[in-house]
Amino acid sequence: MHPRPAPPGGALALSPGGRPDGGGARGPCWPWRKWKQLSRLQRMMVLFLLVVLMLFGLRSYVHVADEWTAVDSRSAAAGQMRPANPPVLPAPQKAAENPEAVAGLSPQKPQRHFRRGPPNLQIRAPDGDPQERRQDRAQRRAEVVGEAGWGAEAQRDGLRWRGAGTKLEQGPRHPPKKAEFFGWPFQQQALRIRASRTPQNERQKAVVDAFLHAWAGYRKFAWGHDELKPLTRSFSEWFGLGLTLIDALDTMWILGLKKEFQEARKWVSKKLRFRKNVDVNLFESTIRILGGLLSAFHLSGDILFLKKAEDFGNRLMPAFRTPSKIPYSMVNIGTGVAHPPRWTSDSTVAEVTSIQLEFRELSRLTGDKKFQEAAEEVTRRVHALHGKLDGLVPMFINTNSGSFTHLGMFTLGARADSYYEYLLKQWIQGGKKERQLLEDYLEAVDGIRKHLLARSEPRKLTFVGELNHGRFSAKMDHLVCFLPGTLALGAHHGLPAEHMELAQALMDTCYQMYRQMETGLSPETAHFNLHHTKILKDVQVKAADRHNLLRPETVESLFYLYRLTGDRKYQDWGWEILHSFNTYTRVPSGGYSSISNVQDPRHPQPRDKMESFFLGETLKYLYLLFSDDPDLLSLDTYVFNTEAHPLPIWAPS
Repeated sequence: MHPRPAPPGGALALSPGGRPDGGGARGPCWPWRKWKQLSRLQRMMVLFLLVVLMLFGLRSYVHVADEWTAVDSRSAAAGQMRPANPPVLPAPQKAAENPEAVAGLSPQKPQRHFRRGPPNLQIRAPDGDPQERRQDRAQRRAEVVGEAGWGAEAQRDGLRWRGAGTKLEQGPRHPPKKAEFFGWPFQQQALRIRASRTPQNERQKAVVDAFLHAWAGYRKFAWGHDELKPLTRSFSEWFGLGLTLIDALDTMWILGLKKEFQEARKWVSKKLRFRKNVDVNLFESTIRILGGLLSAFHLSGDILFLKKAEDFGNRLMPAFRTPSKIPYSMVNIGTGVAHPPRWTSDSTVAEVTSIQLEFRELSRLTGDKKFQEAAEEVTRRVHALHGKLDGLVPMFINTNSGSFTHLGMFTLGARADSYYEYLLKQWIQGGKKERQLLEDYLEAVDGIRKHLLARSEPRKLTFVGELNHGRFSAKMDHLVCFLPGTLALGAHHGLPAEHMELAQALMDTCYQMYRQMETGLSPETAHFNLHHTKILKDVQVKAADRHNLLRPETVESLFYLYRLTGDRKYQDWGWEILHSFNTYTRVPSGGYSSISNVQDPRHPQPRDKMESFFLGETLKYLYLLFSDDPDLLSLDTYVFNTEAHPLPIWAPS
């Protein structure tokens, strides 16, 4: 056995107490001796490893602390965001089962169809940069976390089935932080209205049956696509964003269709993605998608719909980047490129002035003022333009110059209709404080009376015609039948009583557009007889105008007139219209179809298309028309956008 070599400088002797004065047992200075024995390189390596370990330890500690803090804040925030007492809508009653509509249905792959969407429609996610893809994945994770944030009940039963409304404070808001899901910068308060517990009557049950039949066709043959083609049992795409499903969300909630609503919500959560290389129409996508998501949020209180609405609203904003601040009519929600239609640099006046309700509400909920500022800038510029006729506006506006084009043409039909509607409804939405909107609306009603009203023969029906460079045309689109309801709504909110008188007269005319047709359904456009003869009916139809698209405007106005007058004849007229829809447009395999000839009950010539607004508007208004409960979406609490999506009237600041 070889003895251990003595350290340099001689051996040390150990004292009996073990101190390092001789050698043997390790004393208190042993680590230091070992450290001194290491070379400089070895010491540097050890120090480096210690520093690395300390950094990793510190980072882990911060991460764990943040996680615990986030858990506590999520619980607190979720408790604050859920309305404390939201009695806006009642817990929906279970609808009567409809064997024809609900038996054995499940989403199926639709049959191949040969009519493709527009040539420029590409439902393909753009390549994008890695950061954008990471943000998309983060958004998906946030949605999953958001669903869990509502607690076990959200996982077990989807949602709390108590209608949630919001009454939000006005004033400045702090914009939401991008990575902050649970710190949403708004406070929900319950709208104080009585919860309706009135059971569904027989007519409402008939509307529910019609909805379930239409929904069954969509669910079976067009699930997740824009519109159902009921005859060929397939679908058509416009934007590729599930238009019918989103348009129908609030209708299902109002009708009490809990199962269908939850299934649709799941699709929105898992499948609805806006990062697509596809052009959408600013107006149509705003009123249907943005409006539908905001309404679904207000009625259900589910933050998922508000998150989707904010994402979509941000993707529409490039449309406002024009020299005049008048938005382009088309915008690509994937690339952010906006442009006018291929055939013109103009937008229609209705398109650019009928997005304000939705953009204003989105700003109010998110605290981001850019949506409201962009939309209201359009309103201010249109207000100041020359080319109006006693409050009436032309149909087109140029996005470069910001001026009206095609001067001298005035109508309340296509391309101009909802301009007038949104003047009144913005005034109501904002608490009746924006005087400019009211003045423009009142001037326009006077202009309608002065230039566009006439009476037909032989029944003396009051109708709204068109003016083309001073020449009056006795032509009235079915779209104009929104006007009776709008006039009645204004009278309800304190405008002159003569507005209600005109509303009732025009309501009679819109009903006769149905009554005088052999199928009991209105044509798309009517021409009124002005000659004193009993041979001709008041309502004349040209071959190109005799189709019916399942439009809602007449039943919309019937709802307003019944709600505000209590006259049950309006309910009876709506019941006749529903019967005609069931007789001539209902497809046995599921869904309803537009028809080409309202004058031929034997061969109405179905067109194989169910517009999304049939579920989003027509059936919703029929259901509300047949309700005798004035607190079911009270007109003192809600204002409907032009796609029948209810948004809350703002509380006074």
